[in-house]
Amino acid sequence: MTSENTVLHPASGRGVTAALRLGGQQLTLTVPTRMYLCGITPYDVTHLGHASTFVWADTVARVLRMAGTDTVVARNVTDVDDVLTRTARERGRPFDEFGLSQEFFFDQDMAALHVRPPDHAPHARHHVRHVVRLTGALLAVGAAYERDGRVYFRGGHVPERAGLDRTAALTLAAEYGDDPADPRREDPFDVVLWQASGEGEPAWPSPWGPGRPGWHVECAAMALATLGGVVDVLAGGADLTFPHHAYVTAMAEAATGAAPFARAAFRVGTVGLGGAKMAKSTGNLVLVSDLLREVPGPVVRLMLLLRHWSDDWDYRPELLTEAANALERLYSAAGAPRGSAAAEAAVQAALLDDLDVATALAIADSDGGAAARQVLRTLALQ
Repeated sequence: MTSENTVLHPASGRGVTAALRLGGQQLTLTVPTRMYLCGITPYDVTHLGHASTFVWADTVARVLRMAGTDTVVARNVTDVDDVLTRTARERGRPFDEFGLSQEFFFDQDMAALHVRPPDHAPHARHHVRHVVRLTGALLAVGAAYERDGRVYFRGGHVPERAGLDRTAALTLAAEYGDDPADPRREDPFDVVLWQASGEGEPAWPSPWGPGRPGWHVECAAMALATLGGVVDVLAGGADLTFPHHAYVTAMAEAATGAAPFARAAFRVGTVGLGGAKMAKSTGNLVLVSDLLREVPGPVVRLMLLLRHWSDDWDYRPELLTEAANALERLYSAAGAPRGSAAAEAAVQAALLDDLDVATALAIADSDGGAAARQVLRTLALQ
């Protein structure tokens, strides 16, 4: 599994334009820089944990563009998913129509937080044909096998590559809805690429019968279809490290023979409430839409950025007040008539050094003028 400490090397035909330190290593970036960001499963409203991931990923892209590096972002929508199908059925709506309605609300929240729309927004239901092709490729190289109308990816090696023992990996796999006890599997860590659909479930034709894809292969297929065989940054929440990112990487590498699939990983720390991670399954959520009724979007955005991107943290209402005060100071500093080229350069250096927002804000506060305006512009706080 690719680690956060992987160094990006210039690819043939792509020019080096900037260096970004992430997770302790200097990353030499090329044009264009390609980021694949694991997006939403659109079956419910957007909570603060989602927002943190997408605001930070948007900040990476903005910092790279600040440094003169063209950045192409693909952020998928997992709109073929059993949880989505089940929720849509409970509400008496077709899964695709229901998913689009939830996606609309998500897009509104992202716009309010000044998250730039991705260059590519692949939807799983539009890429089923790519899943079928990828599944066929994995079968052809012996990385997959068919059982009773299902196709499984051979994943016994994936936990070790992700740095996990099998016991810990089994716990995580079950937590994310997998079924390691499925008797059709050769190994508990084999995962579904294609499965037969029952009555009322979405289905598409395939060489293995009508059915639908599994979760991990959807992302692998969408990433390959939109960005090619290798990406520069694979981004998402830290909770996606295993099993999701581990299997996406393993499938892409097995099918293409190109490794590493992702030259670097960017995984944003989780957001909790009352000591427990925010999750739709537990219901301990702080909704972005609720916060936006209290404060403007830039306040929420800055609150999310006032810590290291990899840190896990708990939401508390007073954090909004702290962010509002910090933003007011930044606006005041930006109004100062002075400017310093050295301070602007220092802001850029701080943001390229592990996205050090705290140092950039301190420079803006002390120097004001052009440096503060650069922080507002780059962090999309205006």
